[in-house]
Amino acid sequence: MIKRRLTENILKLYKHFPVISILGPRQSGKTTLAKELRKQIARKSIMLDMENPDDYLKMDNAGIYLRSFIEYTVIIDEIQKRPELFQLLRVLVDENRKAGRFIILGSANPGIIKGASESLAGRVAFIELNPFDYVEINDKYNLKHHWFYGGFPRSLLNRNRPFSLKWLDDFITTYIERDLPEFGLVTSSQNLRRFWTMMANSQGGIFNASLFAKSLGISHPTVTRYLDFLEGSFMARKLYPYFTNIKKRLVKSPKVYIRDPGILHRLLRINNYRELIGNLIAGPSWEGYVIEQVNNLKNDNIEIYFYRTKDGTECDMIFTKSLMPVACAEIKFTSTPNISKSLKITMDDLKIEKGFIITPFTDDYPLSKKVKVCNFTVFISKYLSEIK
Repeated sequence: MIKRRLTENILKLYKHFPVISILGPRQSGKTTLAKELRKQIARKSIMLDMENPDDYLKMDNAGIYLRSFIEYTVIIDEIQKRPELFQLLRVLVDENRKAGRFIILGSANPGIIKGASESLAGRVAFIELNPFDYVEINDKYNLKHHWFYGGFPRSLLNRNRPFSLKWLDDFITTYIERDLPEFGLVTSSQNLRRFWTMMANSQGGIFNASLFAKSLGISHPTVTRYLDFLEGSFMARKLYPYFTNIKKRLVKSPKVYIRDPGILHRLLRINNYRELIGNLIAGPSWEGYVIEQVNNLKNDNIEIYFYRTKDGTECDMIFTKSLMPVACAEIKFTSTPNISKSLKITMDDLKIEKGFIITPFTDDYPLSKKVKVCNFTVFISKYLSEIK
């Protein structure tokens, strides 16, 4: 059992909120975490799985059933399969507004689970549980392993490497053919796979919906809808550009990343780490990996953007607090980094005093008074906590 980093925070919230909502992609460990939470909470508990036909049928009379467990913590897994429960939970909480009454688990965000945030506003704490991040597993697996296989437990932890790849292939197929349609995206599975693969090939690029639409033979709104569903089910991340009141014209479209590198590499049919580092996708894959890990591990008061102007100046990550830039970072897949012209201009444009160049394996050393080079492990263990 690998302890999840969010466990203590969830237990604190459990003492203050009637409903705790743990959201994240399928197979990311939500059910396992819920079982561990049951051992640590003071109240008696029951667990219902909406993928279990017996439990699903119990919710046909959900009001009567759940009122009979008023002194329990009720855990409802895969709640997106019964979205009508959100309105009922609001009623039950208002009848008895005690902390820790419900823990609900879902595989889509509130924008996809219709009515979740509206029905439970003021009553629920939302927690996003992603696949294992590097801090959770770095005492058991090295950076190369985590970067290549990603964070999904059944991919990362399995010692049979061909099985890990097979599991990822099956996960992709299931997500396309079953999960996304269940979330409401009813469309051609072939088009969805092609779209996802196109995204993999353009990892970290500025999203051009028109180009995707033309290549797939579908409409611009359909492409945007595909991306919204992948983002809403935790498969894709949009990184937005930082806007500031300067004279240069800024790129306005987001950059798009496939969040889990294991899925990215399987969509591209990359079979091992050696194939990865010899592929042109290595740089974009590394960039996406770092951005995903930093997003998961950063201080909650910090937001991350990218910076790019029409004249070609760009920076991979701008760290902001209250919309004001406080640091920036370039992500480089190299062992001999240097301060680029773009990094200098970015720091001058945004008046940033703290810059980093993040690499896979270099030492930690300054390149100037304002810019440090460090490897990823040093950055997240030493410097990321200082950005707050």
